[in-house]
Amino acid sequence: MTSEQRRLQPRKRPRQVRAELTRQRILTAAAHIFAEYGYAAGTTNRIAERARISIGSLYQYYPNKDAILAELLTRHLDGDRATATLRRYKESPEPLETIVREFVRVVIDNHLDDPQLLRIMIEQAPRSGEVLARVTRLEWEMIADLRDLLHAHPEVHVEDKDTAARLVASTVELTVHQVIAAPASIDTTRLENELVAMITGYLRG
Repeated sequence: MTSEQRRLQPRKRPRQVRAELTRQRILTAAAHIFAEYGYAAGTTNRIAERARISIGSLYQYYPNKDAILAELLTRHLDGDRATATLRRYKESPEPLETIVREFVRVVIDNHLDDPQLLRIMIEQAPRSGEVLARVTRLEWEMIADLRDLLHAHPEVHVEDKDTAARLVASTVELTVHQVIAAPASIDTTRLENELVAMITGYLRG
């Protein structure tokens, strides 16, 4: 393990219920602090105070706030249900628009918990090799499932389905992230409808 990996690794993996609850309190407090104060001002002292534990107790679990933010990012990635949604529809007789809408809706839902925290996680979270590998793996799993779906669905007439799968995955993920994480709020139903219309129209050729 490199020094960079050690810097981002939690110090203690809880084995008892009480310890796990303390870890969850730290992560919950950190999410609120980072969203409220930003990453630079979101100090470990503020996180410990919000979690109602001593700073020494916090350091028993995490060596620094980078490690806390890295774990929040990992938790966000693990909660992504987009790939599972695509697999459920892979051999489905549902209309293309229905499948695309469900995919877009799941991606939007995954970004709604706290847009400000999401922006901080994506733009400022330290990226260890392990986190980057997980991001890359999730991206390629999504692309592979999209490609299978596009090849199988009779309504899809776009010629280059391999490239189309990559374009759809990146368009939905990046657009949703940028729009929802932006300071100005947006009607998510309108965002969903416009993305579905754009992607469905492109895939039908």
